[in-house]
Amino acid sequence: MPSDTKVTVYYGPLSWFDEQVEGLSCDSLMEIVYARDEVNRQLRVVVPGQQESEPEERERPEHVVAESGDYASLNEHSITNFAGLIRSIEPEHLHLHNPPAHVQAQMERIFSATDVKRYKYPVVTRDTLVRFRKGFGDHLVGQTAVKDALLAALYPLTTERRTKPVVLMFYGPSGVGKTETAQFVNDLLGGTLLRKQFSMFHNDKYASYLFGGTHTESSFAHDLLDRESGVILIDEFDKANPVFHSAFYQLFDGGIFEDKNYRVEVGPSLIICTSNYGSESEIREALGDALYSRFDSLIAFQPLSRGEILQVIDRVVKARLIELSSEEQKHLDAGFLMTRLAPLADNFANVRKIGKIVDELISLVLVRALLDEGPEPE
Repeated sequence: MPSDTKVTVYYGPLSWFDEQVEGLSCDSLMEIVYARDEVNRQLRVVVPGQQESEPEERERPEHVVAESGDYASLNEHSITNFAGLIRSIEPEHLHLHNPPAHVQAQMERIFSATDVKRYKYPVVTRDTLVRFRKGFGDHLVGQTAVKDALLAALYPLTTERRTKPVVLMFYGPSGVGKTETAQFVNDLLGGTLLRKQFSMFHNDKYASYLFGGTHTESSFAHDLLDRESGVILIDEFDKANPVFHSAFYQLFDGGIFEDKNYRVEVGPSLIICTSNYGSESEIREALGDALYSRFDSLIAFQPLSRGEILQVIDRVVKARLIELSSEEQKHLDAGFLMTRLAPLADNFANVRKIGKIVDELISLVLVRALLDEGPEPE
């Protein structure tokens, strides 16, 4: 391959990568590979005595790109000998988005003109803390102790000396705002929240997701590379099989996550794990000292009081009514809905369930009005 070939490796979200190559006349690596495979599958008939036509001279592509999901479409041999594949294509400039670690290593070993660019993820600033303190009450009912504890936990991320993530454990009963708080912080920073549900992590399929399988399989490391957000949410951390805990030691300690195929540096990000543990001693007993000691802060969420649940119901009702058309709103009265829903405050603490019940009641009123079957439900 010509020595003047330039290789640029990009680590970050696809939207950012697209911006980096925008305006370039790019050829897709996968389309080139598919076209070559199609030519190789063609049957050529050679007639004795007839001069065989010369193959058309292939023009050297100027810019060739490979996106994050393309590598899974290549066979194992192409990944193992990726440098050989690129040599056969001979691009002037190769742009690789989130390649496996051994692909990057090949590029740096074979092609001297290899450059690596990394996306700068949104970081917590003083302005973030100000907006968090100001907007907390509008996004979450109750949990005043959480606001102060989280502000203190976020502060280290505002300093330049912080180079690794802040790792938090949100614990307490279901439906009291743990996930919503993580989403609120992420909204302040921007980008789509990277959220992983760990309640299903109990078998070999998820072992390969965490520790790495073949390059064609999805993986946590690959998702970390593709993320847009500076917040990483691991929901229901307590539901995962303890055998998976060791996968997080290096990530929580130094902000590096490695599997068989990828190596990720998350930098000064925010990692939030949620759980239903009832106390810090329960967390320590369940996770063990090795993992427990790696959390920067354990933040307790309390059950909602009756008054707080009524506030949640009122907010949900108002939010749902705003979403309806003016014709639908004619059939609904906020006072009537609150009267019907108020008894929920005596035996419900899960905000998600409250939302579903509000939706059901509104739908019932509207469908009866639509069918004109009589008065509103009592």
